[in-house]
Amino acid sequence: MAEKDINIEDEELQEEQSVQEETDKESEQEVKSDEAPEEAEEKDPLEKAQDEIAELKNLLLYKVAEFDNYRKRTLKERAELILNGGEKFITAILPILDDMERAIENGAKTEDPEVLREGITLIHQKFMKTLEAQGVTKIDTENADFDTDVHEAVAMVPGMGDDKKGKVIDCLQPGYKLNDKVIRHAKVAVGQ
Repeated sequence: MAEKDINIEDEELQEEQSVQEETDKESEQEVKSDEAPEEAEEKDPLEKAQDEIAELKNLLLYKVAEFDNYRKRTLKERAELILNGGEKFITAILPILDDMERAIENGAKTEDPEVLREGITLIHQKFMKTLEAQGVTKIDTENADFDTDVHEAVAMVPGMGDDKKGKVIDCLQPGYKLNDKVIRHAKVAVGQ
């Protein structure tokens, strides 16, 4: 019986120890669970910030790549415009070149200078209409006030009177504008 008493006491002692261990474990878990949310709260903003940083890095890389593609595309388009920008204009004046070649061929067949003069006048008119269609206009110099924006004075003519002072007297070389930009100033003589 003594063995049974010892076994019972041992079992009771073991039960008390296991209950005590379970209580200790529960209290440790409560302490850990109390600490865990604090750690989770501390990690959660950090993880959130790291996720946001990673997302912003990806967005930045995407935008940099997109801008680089845009820059390359515009450089390519600009190079194409420089190389082929005059294509429209050249295409527009090719028929005039054809007319000039025909005039040269016909000039060899005729001795009448009036026919040649008429043909050249027609070609000139056609050429001026083509230039105007492309946005090229001649700068008006007849009875115009001298304007340094569109005129270049190559001579000053004295003694023309007060009414001709500062006025264009003669145009030595016509000037032209492309749309509203002066591409060649008119060379003029100005009254003094």
